[in-house]
Amino acid sequence: MPETYLHSHRVTSAEGDELEHANNVAYVEWMQSAAVAHSAACGWPPARYLEMGFGWFVRRHLIEYLQPAFPGDEIVVKTWVESMDRVSCVRKYEITRDADQILLAKAETKWVFVNYATRLPARIPVEIRERFA
Repeated sequence: MPETYLHSHRVTSAEGDELEHANNVAYVEWMQSAAVAHSAACGWPPARYLEMGFGWFVRRHLIEYLQPAFPGDEIVVKTWVESMDRVSCVRKYEITRDADQILLAKAETKWVFVNYATRLPARIPVEIRERFA
């Protein structure tokens, strides 16, 4: 498995829904936060992408919900870049509840590397490819 990154988060009451568990949008936000934190930890924070004029846009999210998370739960999002091609990558996630290590969800995102000026896909630079591949 490629290098993994662990990102912790405490589920807030604002992330709860009418059933008193974390809503679907919260999972996407946790995935986004983990991906950005992982990239920054690898030397690629958002500001560095902005300076280059390039960055990542989401093409697709796929989430398999296995168990609910509840406000107050401490969750851990494990993430890694599974594969990378010329202009895109697939990032995977496993979301667990820290207290009992129950797997709450498995997910993946297809990210496309984009030129901010043209909004078109762009070749992923070798320095990014080498860091995450």
